[in-house]
Amino acid sequence: MSLSVLMIVRSNIYSSPGGDTTQVLMTAKYLRKMGLNVDVKVSTDVTNVEKYNVLHFFNVIRPDDILPFINLGIPFVVSTIFVDYSEYEKINTGTIRRLLFRFLSSGQIEYIKAIARWLFNGDKIKSNYYLFKGHKASMRKIASMSQLLLPNSHSEYQRLTNYLGIDVPYRKVVNAIDDALFNSKAALAEKYKDHVLCVGRIEGRKNQLNLIKALVGSPLKLTIIGKPSPNHIKYYNECKTLAALDSNIEFIEHIDHESLVSIYKAAKVHVLPSWFETTGLSSLEAGIMECNVVVTKKGDTEEYFGDLAYYCDPDDISSIRNAVVNAFNDPVKPALKEYIASNYTWEIAANQTFNAYKAIDNKLIAINENSDIRN
Repeated sequence: MSLSVLMIVRSNIYSSPGGDTTQVLMTAKYLRKMGLNVDVKVSTDVTNVEKYNVLHFFNVIRPDDILPFINLGIPFVVSTIFVDYSEYEKINTGTIRRLLFRFLSSGQIEYIKAIARWLFNGDKIKSNYYLFKGHKASMRKIASMSQLLLPNSHSEYQRLTNYLGIDVPYRKVVNAIDDALFNSKAALAEKYKDHVLCVGRIEGRKNQLNLIKALVGSPLKLTIIGKPSPNHIKYYNECKTLAALDSNIEFIEHIDHESLVSIYKAAKVHVLPSWFETTGLSSLEAGIMECNVVVTKKGDTEEYFGDLAYYCDPDDISSIRNAVVNAFNDPVKPALKEYIASNYTWEIAANQTFNAYKAIDNKLIAINENSDIRN
């Protein structure tokens, strides 16, 4: 089968990278290894769309980046990455925003944020439909017109369709790790032996401040790896100020992949106490490197980690502390590494994605009891 695929991604995916950046680039990389012609373009730099026979969008919560391309007569799929940060927005933002958001739905909150980015950051609103119909209606239109949705879990799909009030065909495509990079042959960074790690962009939604509150003054050594989000510098400074009270807490902002793998290998625990995670790529990376993993209860993490992880409530300091301490004191769970290696690699994700494309191309979208496709 000859397929030419254009992946269209949010306009700031490179200037403000996140887990979706990795998902896009690694999916494209492994699809190309399978012989597919795959291009990746940000939504503001798309040309010659007619030469592709499948469009692949990412982030249904950024519908304004998708809407301009869905009426071109080209079949499309959507990697939904459906996160819900409304609880965080209602509890942890500034006083005025907190009071306003308390009375709004998650869709209304996202719509206001998009308008604010337009008015104050220069981000253009690309679709009149989004401007006049709003956030939730735009997401519903995209989902209903798609040939397939490609969530990272069945749980994510269920949350999305419950929110939108529609059922559409989907295939689960896992989030994953690069097993060529994260492997046991890496050197061990002795300095970080038996540390607690937290790897990810530093921002309120990732909840590093509560993690620091949970461990400050404890005998555990905490290393936080990641850059501050451009819009969360104040939060980053709060984290640094509190961490300065404890010499056991260290920040690393810039690090290459090889060094990161070596630190994973040395550490005992990785913790991601986010307000919401569809998966948490760094949790998968740490697990494959034989760390015990602490993850948030909020989101879709349980479908990925089952009873192989330790769970915490992001708004409960004692819950975070207890989960980390338990993970640190327990032996490493070798079953987690084996499970990730068998189920969550980018090669597996690329094959799942290819099969989704093939189902569209061959008009084979139907219920199949032996696959992850559902209607």
